[in-house]
Amino acid sequence: MRLVFLGPPGAGKGTQAEILVQRYSIPQLSTGDMLRAAVAAKSPLGLKAKQIMDRGDLVSDSVVDAIVSQRLDEADCANGFILDGYPRTLAQAEALQAMLAEKGIALDAVLELQADRDALVARIVNRAAQSGTARADDNEEVLRNRLDVYNELTAPLAAYYRSKGLLRSVDGMARIDTVSKAVADVLGAVK
Repeated sequence: MRLVFLGPPGAGKGTQAEILVQRYSIPQLSTGDMLRAAVAAKSPLGLKAKQIMDRGDLVSDSVVDAIVSQRLDEADCANGFILDGYPRTLAQAEALQAMLAEKGIALDAVLELQADRDALVARIVNRAAQSGTARADDNEEVLRNRLDVYNELTAPLAAYYRSKGLLRSVDGMARIDTVSKAVADVLGAVK
């Protein structure tokens, strides 16, 4: 199963990805984790990314695309993968499509967890209050900014993947087990 996960911050992508990792025995590939691993490995791309990150700049699409491409070539991706946090833009989606075509593989589906903006803010603020230890991004102002960035850059990917017949949408605001069943149902229809 080769998947891309879409959804705004707090929609439950990480939670659902963990369930799918167990179900399909495939890795969840986070661009942040891939960048950190490339830097730690001191690969040529990792060293390039480190220089950019050390300046506080965003790593360019070309570097991120190359790191994703290298990661997809690793043995644990042979039976599939879940891309989480990539692609973030239409340019990255097009680069991914070309990259996968070059490797002779294709996505099985793009899973979008849909969520109401105000409910997400309430969910995250509540999570921070209940846990007693707030993450840096668990405050309303930061979350609203992240949601704005998602809506501007990443939300258009839903239309892109819908036009390719790959988009499967699920209500991410339901209970975890309800969302998990809906995900299993839509992915079961894919294969």
